[in-house]
Amino acid sequence: MSKPAGKVHEARLELYRKKGKIHARSTQGRFNRLRWAMVWLTQLVFYGACWLGWAGDGGTRQAVLFDIAHEKFYFFGLVLWPQDALLLAIALILAATGLFLVTALVGRLFCGFACPQTVYTSIFMWVEEKVEGDHLARLRLDQAPWTPRKLLLRGTKHAVWLVIAAWTAITFVGYFTPIRELLPAIGAARTGPWEDFWLLFYGLFTYVQAGFAREAVCQHMCPYSRFQGVMFDAATRTVSYDVARGEPRRGSAGVGGGDCVDCGICVQVCPTGIDIRDGLQYQCINCGLCADACDTVMGRVGKPAGLIRFASERELAGAPAGHGRPRLAVYGGLLAVFLGLGAWTLANRSLLLVDVLRDRGSLSREAADGRIENAYTLRVMNLAEAPRDFRIAVSGLPGVEIVGPARFSSEAGSIRAVQLTVAAPPDAAPGGVRPIAFEIRAEQDAATRVVEKSTFVLP
Repeated sequence: MSKPAGKVHEARLELYRKKGKIHARSTQGRFNRLRWAMVWLTQLVFYGACWLGWAGDGGTRQAVLFDIAHEKFYFFGLVLWPQDALLLAIALILAATGLFLVTALVGRLFCGFACPQTVYTSIFMWVEEKVEGDHLARLRLDQAPWTPRKLLLRGTKHAVWLVIAAWTAITFVGYFTPIRELLPAIGAARTGPWEDFWLLFYGLFTYVQAGFAREAVCQHMCPYSRFQGVMFDAATRTVSYDVARGEPRRGSAGVGGGDCVDCGICVQVCPTGIDIRDGLQYQCINCGLCADACDTVMGRVGKPAGLIRFASERELAGAPAGHGRPRLAVYGGLLAVFLGLGAWTLANRSLLLVDVLRDRGSLSREAADGRIENAYTLRVMNLAEAPRDFRIAVSGLPGVEIVGPARFSSEAGSIRAVQLTVAAPPDAAPGGVRPIAFEIRAEQDAATRVVEKSTFVLP
């Protein structure tokens, strides 16, 4: 006497989940093609951008470089300093808000297609499939005793994984130490402790996360999987099983009137090992591979595609689309506000910063001609990638002027301390602390001008 179809399904699913390591079955389809397109795109950018050069005023340099030693971030023609931290904050807010907006629209789409964990797991699993065979061959190899063949296959796989992880680590460090300097240094064993640590750490991190942790990162380590549900609503489109169309399932005996043939292929292709037919689960990364596999089966049995598809709860319930989604308006509004703020900040960013420090050791002194002098130190930051000449002027009191040279030069991307003495007649104003202002102007560009306030002490 045969078991009911539902019992057969539960037994097979339980057996599959008890296998331990998930060996996902490969599948083809539009979502799989899109995932691999994202793999190629992200890795071409990551592995390639550090090799791009940029011809600046100071010669050719790496186009994208975090120069920690000199406190600069080069991004093609843009050079950012620690003083531009606001731009970094705005960029992070834009990234987070954009992710929230995408999640509210189509669930964990980023997780399934662009997350680094997903991308590198896909690469490592592709290597595993090419070396060890399909999912069934890998399962058999796991259960087989150690033989020279198994040792060769496992050794080859791990060797390729280590090469990918090592090159990934070198590329990562190459965004902080120029890649054309880093490679010869590695070859000559002349890397510093900072490079050594990150080469080892990032290489091992990639190797372990993509080769061994895999779905455990999505299931247990990633905090986003735990709170992304609060961004969903009834109109959020996620990978979903159409229960009304698929149930009751048709088992091996052909019993049931639904379109689902209970083949279990949707479970076999899932990189996190879940059954999408159990409903939305936090482990689901919205990769769409189960939809690709199900569409293939539906085509073979003469049923329309889309039994598993991107659909909203409202759509699956047959309810009207509805109007008004406040969270989308909030996320969209925040994106617009911070995009505008970022554009304004970048457009009004000054390439000249000045700090004025008055000498506290001697508030004032009387010169031989009777004038009152105050001493100052100006820290002038020339953020431009070209040397420039600057002229300083002072105002705020009758007869106030700079004693000595009021013109100086500054190297490209440098910080220079300029010592100044300012003098004023003793009767320029009543005694006490009086406000003055320094104006620093670039002679090569009259628009580059900074006015900094300070004080002048009269006895």
